Amino acid sequence: MNSLAQGKENPPAAKPLGEMEVAVSRILRIGVLTSTVVIAFGLLLLFLRDGLAVAHVSQVLHAPPTAPAYPVSPGELLRESVRGNPAAIIALGLVLLIATPVLRVAASVFLFLREGDRLYAGITLFVLVVLLLSFVLGEAGV
Repeated sequence: MNSLAQGKENPPAAKPLGEMEVAVSRILRIGVLTSTVVIAFGLLLLFLRDGLAVAHVSQVLHAPPTAPAYPVSPGELLRESVRGNPAAIIALGLVLLIATPVLRVAASVFLFLREGDRLYAGITLFVLVVLLLSFVLGEAGV
């Protein structure tokens, strides 16, 4: 007897992932891995630079006088990261982690347009604009 006659259904065949899903998956994977590597590198530099000072809780809670200022602007973040400031490198990794889903939305706009799906491209573009506005307005303190 076949499996349908016995009351069992065959599971549906797995659909192959489309080009769009693969591209979006690749963007997310690369973004998360890159940010992880950058953060880990910053933590390693922090430990190597401050050594045992990082290991003592009392000194971590009270910033040592040699601690560099925390970067507050994108330009300062990049300059301090290039100079090897561990706090800036860790912050850069966090910025990359936050930027990853935004990049995914931006890529989706182009992928939808390439597939000829103007409705979803428009909706996704709207989501991208809202995301970018939230960053700009958040920075402005609105």
